[in-house]
Amino acid sequence: MRGLLACLILLLGLWGDLAAAEAPLRMGVFPRLPHERMLRMYRPIADWLAERLGRAVTIESAADFPAFWQKVRQGRFDLVHYNQYHYIKAHRQLDHRVILKNEELGRSTIRAIVAVAPSSPVRSIAQLEGRKILFGGGRDALVAYILARDLLAEEGLPPGDYLEGFAFTPVDAIKLVYRGQADAASAGDALLRLDGMPWDRRGDAPRILALSRPVPQLPWAVSAGVDEALEARIRDALLALNHSTKGRHILQLAKLTGLVPASDAEYDPVRRIVARTLGERY
Repeated sequence: MRGLLACLILLLGLWGDLAAAEAPLRMGVFPRLPHERMLRMYRPIADWLAERLGRAVTIESAADFPAFWQKVRQGRFDLVHYNQYHYIKAHRQLDHRVILKNEELGRSTIRAIVAVAPSSPVRSIAQLEGRKILFGGGRDALVAYILARDLLAEEGLPPGDYLEGFAFTPVDAIKLVYRGQADAASAGDALLRLDGMPWDRRGDAPRILALSRPVPQLPWAVSAGVDEALEARIRDALLALNHSTKGRHILQLAKLTGLVPASDAEYDPVRRIVARTLGERY
């Protein structure tokens, strides 16, 4: 009887080890674009990771920024790709550790723009006083809201001097302004060069009124539950995308030109902007 009990305990232990070994790595990507599109674009990266790590990798997003942040707060992800504001909050509150950042169009920094329709009579930020400015993604969109608000204030247009409106994503905000449904919109500078935009055929992209100083590109981070050995394996696997034809094709599908190492200190300028604009200190 004791022998049978010992065997059962051993089998249960082995089963537990096997289950732990087979537990999928949970990857989250924030809905910078409509979440279904983000999943299509980033699923090949998850598949690449699964092949390199020798374990299943799941991928998940959310309908909007607040819903995605709620999943981050709930600890749903081991590896997470989110915006810079999400990262500095998650680093302070949840001990997330940044490992990489995007390279887009050959640059590992990003700027906020404020733009108007090509036919708009507005020629300066000052002329937006009393007019409606669309921000995409909500109040926790780092580039399209927080950095854009900082830019407007720097250009002499503080909050209260314009009407705030919100679109589902920064892409939606720019498209609505292009169609004349708001006076101006903010977004990241790379969006004007995104494929499939309505001005591609006509060649009359929205006109930029102001451009912010650059901040580090969108980060990739691991949660506190990821140990250093797994962190290194994840980082190395993702960096390997840069160095093969297959990997570069996968990056291209995600509209990236590369992934580059990142450190927490690089996001200190973001912390200062958030403190100045929102009064939050991370």
